[in-house]
Amino acid sequence: MIGFQGKRAVVTGGTRGIGKATADLLRRAGAEVVVLARSSHGDLSDPANVARAAASVGGAIDCLVLNHGVWPPEDVALVQMSPAQWASTIRQNLDSYFHCIRALTPAIREGGSIVLVSSTAGQRGEAFHADYAASKGAIVALTKSLAIELAPRIRVNCVAPGWVDTDMAAGSYRGAGKAAIEAGIPMRRVAAAEDIAGPIVFLCSDLARHVTGEILNVNGGSVLCG
Repeated sequence: MIGFQGKRAVVTGGTRGIGKATADLLRRAGAEVVVLARSSHGDLSDPANVARAAASVGGAIDCLVLNHGVWPPEDVALVQMSPAQWASTIRQNLDSYFHCIRALTPAIREGGSIVLVSSTAGQRGEAFHADYAASKGAIVALTKSLAIELAPRIRVNCVAPGWVDTDMAAGSYRGAGKAAIEAGIPMRRVAAAEDIAGPIVFLCSDLARHVTGEILNVNGGSVLCG
């Protein structure tokens, strides 16, 4: 029922993990997909790189998925966190979204959509990763603000994953780490990247044509938010 024939999508961070799974699923549904990534377009927290990336898209799009970002894996208490780490995380996870939205939203056709990827950390916090949680919480607020600004021409929604089996979190799964994490998830497993891609593609599709400003939690029941 979900079809993207004749439609174009832009996916950031689309060379691995959730981004790649999303790009692959959109292509299988018939979309033309343009992937933007650090490896091909540079650091997207640099507005000059974003401007060049937007120019390379070369035409109108129907869906923008903002998925790129970082998760510093070391546990660091906020009072011990360096200003450089704080600034780097905010720049890469939040400022980069700001630059991408400014540069690419004018290319989105009427009736199109934006999906931002946040995290459960942005809703419940994450001790010793306050920089990451703050950046992802800001994305939740950004989603709601932008949904009102761009309605009714463009829908804006957010997907908030919990633990996902990607390279970014691989260190946390070593040894008994993964089993311990899964024990705290009601569905008793860490999500695959494809488990997150499906909800993203749904929100991009016409099946979600009356959904905007929503935060869709995809975490196996580990965080339940109203």
